[in-house]
Parts: sequence; C-alpha cells; structure tokens
Amino acid sequence: MTPVSAALDRSFRDAAAREHLLDVAYDLVDSPVGTLLVAATERGLCRIAYDADPERELDRLAAAFGLRVLQSPRPIDSARRQLDEYFEGKRQRFDLEVDLELLADFNRRVLHELARVPYGEVVTYGELAARAARPRAARAVGTVMNRNPLPIVLPCHRVIGSTGKLVGYAGGLERKETLLRLEGALL
Repeated sequence: MTPVSAALDRSFRDAAAREHLLDVAYDLVDSPVGTLLVAATERGLCRIAYDADPERELDRLAAAFGLRVLQSPRPIDSARRQLDEYFEGKRQRFDLEVDLELLADFNRRVLHELARVPYGEVVTYGELAARAARPRAARAVGTVMNRNPLPIVLPCHRVIGSTGKLVGYAGGLERKETLLRLEGALL
C-alpha cells in the first residue's frame, strides 16, 4: 500500500463532504471533559460521544444513518468551534442544527424541552417530564437522558434528581459535576 500525504487525505475527505457523498461525517474533538467523538449528517449534528470506542461508535452510526461514514473535520468545524467557546465560558447557548429524526416523538419532545433549560440552571427529571406534557414520566425522561445522542449541546447534565442530588449521567457524575461547575450551577 502506498502512503497518502496528509494534504491529499484531507483534500479527499473535504471533497467527499462537499460533494454530499457521506451519510455521516465525524471527527474527534479535545475538550476539558475528554475526547469527544462528534458526528453530523447533512441535516445536522447527530452524535456526541464521550470516551468513544471508534470502531463500535462508527458501526452504530453506519447502522443508524448509512454506511458512508468518514472522518471529515470540515463538516464538524461549527460544532467544534461552538464547543470550544462553551468550554471557554464564551458561549451559553448552541446554535447548531441537530438531527434527531431517528428518535421517537416522546424522545424528541423531551430533548426539545431539555434544550430550553437555561445555561447555569438545573431542572429535575419530574419537572422536565411535566414540561414535555407527561408529568408522570420522570423515569422515562431518565431513560431519554441516558440515551441522549447529543450531551452538552442538549444539556442533560442540567437534569438532577428530585432531592437536588446529581444522579444518573451516562458520561459519569464527575463530568456532570464539571459541566455544572463550568456553568456556575454548582458552587
């Protein structure tokens, strides 16, 4: 196999994205809470994963969105920039298109309400359930939070238990605490 120069490789990946030849573009993004795998379809951001096992995550993306999955930084640039601004304390709200098309209606409704929880504030699972017009569905909301495909951007770290304790974060409670401290929600 003949090695390909970094410039040619980058050019190929950029062209594939530009010519709409990808189902999903992804890249790895360094952050204060670890390396994030960030992925997008042409409809918008579709996945942010902590500590992603690239092989497994790419298989999941291919199964969900289509086989044409390629590491291509350019389609992720806006998300990377906004994540960097968030971690630097310069951004309190994300302005990114998201692709939640594959989710059930209830899940999309919950995540839509979640996106409305202001920076630096918290809400309980029960409160979020009520906002999603299902006041008795706190446990179901917990499941949606656990499976949130876009942590940080859809801020499931802002959801706490009814007692005010930090509970249940798929990225780990240490990350949840770090994100809430960054936002000033924890002293």
